[in-house]
Amino acid sequence: MVTCYLRYVIDPAKTAEFEQYAKMWIPLVNKFGGKHNGYFLPSEGANNIALALFTFKSLAEYEAYRKKSFDDDDCKAAFQFAQETNCIVSYERSFFRPVFE
Repeated sequence: MVTCYLRYVIDPAKTAEFEQYAKMWIPLVNKFGGKHNGYFLPSEGANNIALALFTFKSLAEYEAYRKKSFDDDDCKAAFQFAQETNCIVSYERSFFRPVFE
């Protein structure tokens, strides 16, 4: 199992737009065989950092999802929404092996 950790720097004036973007991606990750563990928006502390976590059975399955996402119309719409709203300043992606028990 592999969990993708995304740390976003967002425009704090566009948190609502980022939340809409997040809600677009949750079902898309699930559609391609992943399990979305949620987006985490700023609350207390830094107002420009958001996180996302989602898990796939393997890195190979994650890579297949990424490849398919570039051809999927709903994924393209989500990418375009983020670009048009400029709600994301930057992001970094890391992978972790979850331990549940």
